[in-house]
Amino acid sequence: MTDYLEVLDSTPDEEKLKLVRAWMESSPLDFFSQLRARRPILVLSECTLVSRFVDISDALSMPNIFSARLYKPKMEVTDTNVGYLMAHDDNSLHFREKSLMQGFLNRDDLPRIRKIVKEAALEILHDNRFEIEIVNNYCRVVPAIMVQKYMGLDRINIRKLLNWSYWAQYNTFHNQPFDLNSDEDFYRIDGEHKKCFRELTAYIKKLLLIKLIKVKVADRALFPFYFISNLIKGALGKEIRRFDDDIVSRMLRSQFSKSVDFPLERIGANAAGLLIGSVETTSQAVAQILEFLVNKPDLLAKAKISAQAENPSEIDNIVWEALRFVPISPYLFRQTSENVVIAKGTDWETEIRAGTNVLLLTQSAMFDDYAYSNADIFSPERSWYHHFNYGFGIHDCLGKYIGMVMIPEMVRQVLLLNNLSELYPLDRKGTPFPEQYVLKWSN
Repeated sequence: MTDYLEVLDSTPDEEKLKLVRAWMESSPLDFFSQLRARRPILVLSECTLVSRFVDISDALSMPNIFSARLYKPKMEVTDTNVGYLMAHDDNSLHFREKSLMQGFLNRDDLPRIRKIVKEAALEILHDNRFEIEIVNNYCRVVPAIMVQKYMGLDRINIRKLLNWSYWAQYNTFHNQPFDLNSDEDFYRIDGEHKKCFRELTAYIKKLLLIKLIKVKVADRALFPFYFISNLIKGALGKEIRRFDDDIVSRMLRSQFSKSVDFPLERIGANAAGLLIGSVETTSQAVAQILEFLVNKPDLLAKAKISAQAENPSEIDNIVWEALRFVPISPYLFRQTSENVVIAKGTDWETEIRAGTNVLLLTQSAMFDDYAYSNADIFSPERSWYHHFNYGFGIHDCLGKYIGMVMIPEMVRQVLLLNNLSELYPLDRKGTPFPEQYVLKWSN
């Protein structure tokens, strides 16, 4: 095995981060294992890496010190605009709006969401006989359909949604100082995001106006008709007609006191956030899980059997254990707002200066002995509670329970295909997500 730290110590400072990033992509588990054992906190000139479970949990429990401030310019937080809630740390706006949105994203809806995902997946796979470029035509499209049908971002071409989603996600999470993009690439990515943001903002304004008229005028005018019609249908045992029930409509139907401070402008900001948080992370997770399973024949065979069970819990557990090995990112990034000492009382106690970019190596944490016994072994029976795939603390994913249904159901429908034979990437150049990933199956 390569002695990563020995190689790193002999590398010029200006080349170290490039080398570290290469290892995080090619051999993360071996590299992280050496960090945890010998240098749990790795200080580089561009950023500091933290590798142990307890230290990472500690840092994420101090959100105003280990801040998400690097999100702010990406999520339109300016002196005159508060932007999106996830760019804020432990303040009133974040607490208020996340609480409201968690209520709208009712966990009782999970069976409905799984049904939407299943139907979309089946239709796409049926229409693409025996071969599909799976990332752009399945992994990204299925969650976009869910965004339209459940979230309510409809009345728009789905490819527009995908374009807006892609550039927002790319700019926010893959165009930071430690991503080592050239100046030309940085400004190109940032420019594409700004263009998409303007288009998305115009769309959201129009969408809210249309849906506001519907829920405030049309639904009320038609209520007596629906009421009588549904009484008759109910008596005849027929399916009753319901008003449109999507998240945007729920927000517009809800009545808030002015003191709650959730006006139409904030409804719009959170409606846009529903798209950005749903598509690209889901897509990457599903593609990587499928690649992981297909490259392990014994595990794939077990997963295919589990996928056939009426109760999805077993295949769900396999999917989440796979994602521990191939997470969408090996780290969460933060920037310190003040000087702080991490890992107090240990041999690796370190002071991190204010303004330092910190990579919290969450994939490493999920393989720490503190998190799991025999962590290097694939074991679907593990508890979910020491996973970091949806973040940790106040910045954990707003829609994580939706993802916990959507991702395994998308994987499940692929595993149910007959004679699944190949899954291979054609081109990963230029983006953090595979541009083409071909899936083949047969009768």
